[in-house]
Amino acid sequence: MNEIQWQELGWILTPVLKGFDCSMSKRKLKVSGDKKADKSCRLRIVGNEETPGDKTHQEPSSSSFPLSATGDTGLIESVSMKNFMCHHMLGPFQFGLNVNFIVGNNGSGKSAILNALTVGLGGKAIVTNRGVSLKDFVKTGEDAADITINLRNRGPDAYKSDVYGDCISVEHHISCNGTRTCKLKSKSGKLISHKKEELTAILDHFNIQVDNPVSILNQEMSKQFLHTKSESDKYKFFMKATQLEQMKRDYTQIKQTTTVTRQQVKRQEECLKDLKQEFLKKKERYETVSSTSEIKEVLENLKKKMAWCLVREKEVLVQQLKEDIEREGNNGKHQKNLQLYQAKVIQLEGRLQSVKSCIDNLREQQDSLSDDCHKLKIQVRIINKSHKEKELVYFQVLNKLKHSEKEQNLLQKKINNAKTSRSPNEDGETEYTKQKKKISSLKKELAELESECSQLNQEINSKHQALFKRREEQDKLRLEERNIQQSYKSKLMRKTRFLASQSNNLKRFGDNVPDLLNSISEALAKGRFLKRPLGPIGACFSLNDPTLALAVECCLRTLMKTFCCDNYKDEAVLQELMSTYYPTGTRPKIIVCPFSDKLYNIQRRKAYHPECHTLIDVITAPSPVIINCLIDIRAIESVLIIKEKDIARRIMQQGESPLNCREAFTAEGDQVYHNRYYTSDCSRAKYLGVNLETEISVLESELENQQAQLSRFQLQVTFLSNDISYMENKLNTAITILKKTLASVNQIKATITELQTAGEEHASDISSLEEVANENSQKIKTEKQAVDEAKLELDKCWKKAEDMESQYSSVRKRFDQLLEEREPLKHEQEKLEAECTKCKHNFKIIENQLKAHEDNIQAMKSDLAQREEELQEYVAKASEISPERQQVSGSTMSIDREITQLKEKIKVLESSHGDREKVVREYAEALALYRKKTNHVTDLRGFIDRLDNIMSDRSNRYKVMRRSLSVRCKLYFNNFLIKMNCCGAMIFDHINETLYISVGPTEREDEAVRDTRSLSGGERSFSTVCFMLSLWEITESPFRCLDEFDVYMDMQNRRISLDLLLDLSQRQQLRQFIFITPLTTRNLPKSSLIKVHQLQGPHNQRETEDEDV
Repeated sequence: MNEIQWQELGWILTPVLKGFDCSMSKRKLKVSGDKKADKSCRLRIVGNEETPGDKTHQEPSSSSFPLSATGDTGLIESVSMKNFMCHHMLGPFQFGLNVNFIVGNNGSGKSAILNALTVGLGGKAIVTNRGVSLKDFVKTGEDAADITINLRNRGPDAYKSDVYGDCISVEHHISCNGTRTCKLKSKSGKLISHKKEELTAILDHFNIQVDNPVSILNQEMSKQFLHTKSESDKYKFFMKATQLEQMKRDYTQIKQTTTVTRQQVKRQEECLKDLKQEFLKKKERYETVSSTSEIKEVLENLKKKMAWCLVREKEVLVQQLKEDIEREGNNGKHQKNLQLYQAKVIQLEGRLQSVKSCIDNLREQQDSLSDDCHKLKIQVRIINKSHKEKELVYFQVLNKLKHSEKEQNLLQKKINNAKTSRSPNEDGETEYTKQKKKISSLKKELAELESECSQLNQEINSKHQALFKRREEQDKLRLEERNIQQSYKSKLMRKTRFLASQSNNLKRFGDNVPDLLNSISEALAKGRFLKRPLGPIGACFSLNDPTLALAVECCLRTLMKTFCCDNYKDEAVLQELMSTYYPTGTRPKIIVCPFSDKLYNIQRRKAYHPECHTLIDVITAPSPVIINCLIDIRAIESVLIIKEKDIARRIMQQGESPLNCREAFTAEGDQVYHNRYYTSDCSRAKYLGVNLETEISVLESELENQQAQLSRFQLQVTFLSNDISYMENKLNTAITILKKTLASVNQIKATITELQTAGEEHASDISSLEEVANENSQKIKTEKQAVDEAKLELDKCWKKAEDMESQYSSVRKRFDQLLEEREPLKHEQEKLEAECTKCKHNFKIIENQLKAHEDNIQAMKSDLAQREEELQEYVAKASEISPERQQVSGSTMSIDREITQLKEKIKVLESSHGDREKVVREYAEALALYRKKTNHVTDLRGFIDRLDNIMSDRSNRYKVMRRSLSVRCKLYFNNFLIKMNCCGAMIFDHINETLYISVGPTEREDEAVRDTRSLSGGERSFSTVCFMLSLWEITESPFRCLDEFDVYMDMQNRRISLDLLLDLSQRQQLRQFIFITPLTTRNLPKSSLIKVHQLQGPHNQRETEDEDV
């Protein structure tokens, strides 16, 4: 077979390879990728190929089609034009990240912006339907037009963010002759590239298709779709929008070319047989021309090289061993770490000793102040008691003086009245006799009223006491009721968690834990994690003794729900996943520690006691990472688990603590130190060793008991409330009667006093009254002296009490201050003790590492001496074979293989004939040609077979994906029509390649569904919007542009269309929407995500005004 035939075969195969590569690198929508199509088909598509009559009217749920979070990449930040179409200058327009409305009259430049986006991103002029060449876009009378588009380039999916930065600037210069140049600049304005391939790579990376009507639907294409009456045109529009048309065309071309190529390969395989016969003849001639003497000479040289090659390998091993010994000897890392930790231990011990001395000093001062405080407190009580006695004496004397002065005044008044009148009245009965009778009757009445008051007081006191007791009972009942309600709620939540744990044990650690672990598995499959995070820790180990579950949980506490990561990159990814399920502040903790397959050596620092086990002996974990993490964070090797609390107190607090033991836990969860004991506030385990059925039954019985208790408490509280109200009413009635009776008593007493005073004035004579007055005067003088003396004693006692109180306050204040100073020192002491223990542990580890390092160096030196002796022996043997040292480049294995081959040839060859060089040359050429052509044909045959399998699989996937996209499109289309109170049908016939769309109202059931050709202009525009929204739902692109979608709509259809568009934009906030309309946008809702660009007419110099709605 000649060279021309092989060139012909290569030309035939070239289109196949190019077509296949084209189909592999074709710009594709994310939903149209084969992998994702296959995945979506496995998840959602059931059944065979859709029949033309298949209709689906189910509303698609938002959860069935999740949004693809692409970040801030590919969005249009701004666009500006110069001398473009009929505009001298437009822009720059700063677009919002979500929804943008471009509003303006005809001629204001709305469609020019859309055409600029298409042309500026590499689209052809014919795609815009505004011209057949780029020169049609240059303004009349100008030499060139310029378009500048800034694309957003942020987030993890940014394109060469280190080169372009946060923004990629695409600048197109279109000359009047139809040529254009492209410049790609970074955010700082630096020119990065001017190649079209770079722009294509950027558009492929951002998934931008300017020629796809889903991304940019211009005015002319929208009109064509509105006025089309052909079902095949609608089907072609659907195929083009979903990129299925291009895929189908590529697959068909590849299959045709593959069939032609396979026929050519079969013909060329027949030609290989002749080439093989020719090659075998030349090979037979070549094998007979080798010279035996030359082969022997070569064999001797190979033997010499073999000897010195062995020497060279030994020298390399010795030199490498020397370098390793020197490198290990110069490595002082372990010595430096040892000195560092030694200094750190000394520093921590010094700080710990100073803190202990400070605590001891404070304790001594506190003890001395406690005695002084107690003594001062007793003295203050004594002095206060004396002060109260003095005060009582003073007020008694003072009251006595006031009473005497009052009597003196009354006596003086009586004397004056007695002197004025002492005559009888007309009846002969003196006024004094009448007053005596009246006083007698009033006293009898007064005695009765006072007796009644006494009875009322006793009754009121008894009712007060009874009411007080009732209120205390009511408060106790309400407090117990609140406690039971809280306990009831917590047990109800615990029961709910246990019920959920029956289906999934991970829900014990939180309702979101199973979903979080699924997200971790998906992220690991995508390669986001370097190593799979482990957690929660409580689910990664088991207990050897289930009765110790409460003790283990009380020891680990929050570590039960903690996750472990190998590195900080994995931690950042895990934090991102947790933010989906947990709000900030409630996420589980994450511990970052390098994962190791070996368990730590803890024999030297492990706690030991013959009667109990450590925590590390109680738990069992399949992965040593969990045990190592708990050793680092919680030091579980130094925690003892003791079942009985009495035994725990005896072991930990009586005598010396066990070796290396820091603390211990009992089976009831109590925490025991050598000098203190903390009782656990938990009664049952939450995560470990829980029998769900038993726990649920116990909780249900407890809930029933607490419910019955709550009912009883509510009845008792209601009864007590009624009883208290009744008693309060009775008490208020008695108090009212007592007040009235006391008023009567006071009135009668005043009357009696007046009558007695008047009678005494008449009964006593002046002389006796004067004598009494003189005696009373002497008595007043004596009492005044007594008052002054009592006042002086009271002042002295008050001053002494004030001084003593001041001393007590100062001592008490100092005592409290010492107590406050002591607490932080205690915390610091515990912290320093933990740090010191950890540093000592690390010091021991590094010391062992240093010893192992030195032993390793010594072993390497011994090995070096042995290898040097072997090297001398090899050099001596090689010198005997070849005194001169041979330069060797190959390995011993290759030389040995050559020697073996030469020996075999020497046995076969006996003589040589013919021109050796010519035979060798022809044989080499025939061998190379035969191998090349054989390998070429074999590779092509295998490639074509694989290509057939791939194309068959892709064809099946293409059909499944086409059906999936059509079903999803129908679902979304019906959903949008229902929002307009309409119904419709979208029927795909993939065999005949037709798409039938019908729309009708739902108010009247008897009205038939109408074809879109019979709809009004507004209804047809609305159905177009629904169809476009359906396509938007099943395809993805960073931005979507829609030109004059509402020109034929009435206000109601336009409002519904806007609501649908804004609702879609709200659900796809990571997408950018650009809507062009000549109508007003005043009725848009207020939102920071909507931005309106109002364009002025040509007479207003085409200025652009942006407003945020």
